[in-house]
Amino acid sequence: MMSEMVPMSNVIQGFWRLADWNYTKKETNALLHQLIDRGITAMDHADIYGGYSCETLFGEALSVTPELRKDMHIITKCGIVLPSDKMGFDYHKYDYSAEHITASVNRSLTELQIDEIDTLLLHRPSPLMDPEAVAHTLKMLQQQGKVRQFGVSNFKLHQYSPFKEAMTRQKLAVKVNQLEISAAELENLEDGTVNRMLQDDVTIMAWSPLGGGRLFDPEHKPTAAVRKELEAIAQKHQTTPDVIAYAWLYHMPYRIRPIVGSRSIARAEAALQAKHVKLTDNEWFEIYKRCLGRDIL
Repeated sequence: MMSEMVPMSNVIQGFWRLADWNYTKKETNALLHQLIDRGITAMDHADIYGGYSCETLFGEALSVTPELRKDMHIITKCGIVLPSDKMGFDYHKYDYSAEHITASVNRSLTELQIDEIDTLLLHRPSPLMDPEAVAHTLKMLQQQGKVRQFGVSNFKLHQYSPFKEAMTRQKLAVKVNQLEISAAELENLEDGTVNRMLQDDVTIMAWSPLGGGRLFDPEHKPTAAVRKELEAIAQKHQTTPDVIAYAWLYHMPYRIRPIVGSRSIARAEAALQAKHVKLTDNEWFEIYKRCLGRDIL
C-alpha cells in the first residue's frame, strides 16, 4: 500500500544552488536533518539545477540516512533543456514531449534516490506545449506510481487555464504554481495570477521571496524606499527586516509558501519566525506603496 504523502511545509527549502555550496554529502545530510527538525519538509529541485548535478548531490546526501525520506515532500521540475554541444544546440529550449517528460522523471527518481516524486512541476510555459498530450503523459506517470501530484511554474493565467482544463479531463489537478513574488516583484500580484490560484485552491510557492537579494542590497536604488520601510517596521516588531519581508508575504490571503534558496539555516529560521509576526493592514500597505513607488490610487 502506498504511504501517505508528507504535506508540503509552509517554508520550502530550495536546492538551486546546492552545487555552488561545495558541501560534502555529510554536510548536506546535516542540513537536511536541521530542516526536518524545524518542520521544513518541502525540498525544491529541478532536473537542470547545477547543470543537472543538484539532484545527484541531494540523492547522495539522502543516502546517508535514507529514513529521512519518509519525512520529506520532494518537488522537482522538468521541461527546460540546457544548451548542449553534444546535442548540437547552443541555446535554452523547452521540451514537453512524452519522451522528454518521462525520461526526466526517470532520471530524477534515479538521481534523488527515491521511488516516487511527491510534486512534479512543468518548469516554464512553452509556446509548443500541447496541454492534452502533456496531461495524458502525466496521467501515465501517476498510474505508474512515479509521481503523486502535479503543478506548474511561472505560468500566467493564459498559460495556466488551458492546461488546467486538459488536466481536468484526465481527472488530475494542478496543485501548485511556483511564481516569483516579493516586495521587489509585484507582477503576479498585479496581473491577477495569484487571485486565480486562490480561486482554484492552487498552492503558491514563491521563488526569490527576498527579491533575489535586491531588497537588502544597499547599492540597489530601486528598492531603497522598501528597504527603509522594512527596517522601520522591523524595529517596531523587535525583529529583522528579512523576517518582515516574509511576514509581508504571509499577510496576504493567498497562502504563499516562500522558497528559501540559501544554505544558511538562519535564513530558513527567519521565514519560520515570520509566521509569528502579525503585521497590521496599515504596515502592509506602507510596504506596498513603497513597492509601487506611489500612493494607492
